[in-house]
Amino acid sequence: MDPIDPPPFRRAAALVLLGALALGGTAGCSPADSAPRTAQARKSPPAGAPTATSTATDVGWVQLMTPMNQQAVKLLALAAERAAEPRVRDFAVRLRTGQEAELVRLRVLLNHMGLPGTDVHAGHDMPGMVTVRDLEAARASEGPAFDRLVLVQIRDHLRQSAQVSRSEITSGGRADARELAAALVTARATSLAELERLPGAVRALG
Repeated sequence: MDPIDPPPFRRAAALVLLGALALGGTAGCSPADSAPRTAQARKSPPAGAPTATSTATDVGWVQLMTPMNQQAVKLLALAAERAAEPRVRDFAVRLRTGQEAELVRLRVLLNHMGLPGTDVHAGHDMPGMVTVRDLEAARASEGPAFDRLVLVQIRDHLRQSAQVSRSEITSGGRADARELAAALVTARATSLAELERLPGAVRALG
């Protein structure tokens, strides 16, 4: 079966599911209950792309993770230049590199699934997403206040993106998507542990 672009109502169901998981999950609702495992093919894959079955969970996950990383990279770029604490700057530089490497793989996956590269969440305040307002607040801050803002926003990004990636591991239909999701979860565990040891983290994160 070719990669698919599920109908809008199925994509919406997957996004509702992933959003709920990003908020910490809802009782009585699991990925298997909410996301369909299969759907009818609607378009052919790009030339040379491998064939695989894509579920609405796969679509929802990759279309959420891509802008989440894109927005995090913008904040990390600011932190790499403006963080008051050198260890926070160094952390931002390394995490930005890792997030950009993930973006390369996410965009390849979008292409293999026959999905557009546009941000379907533009203008939405998704859990764990660095928003335009967050970036504006960061640009207006400086010194320790800037560092605290970065630590909180990046902590939330790492936690929530790990949460939705676990949903993909559990309920996704594509082996390549599940593999990437697993790599993201592992990377986030490492990054969160390092972030929580940074100067000012205890005060910022509570």
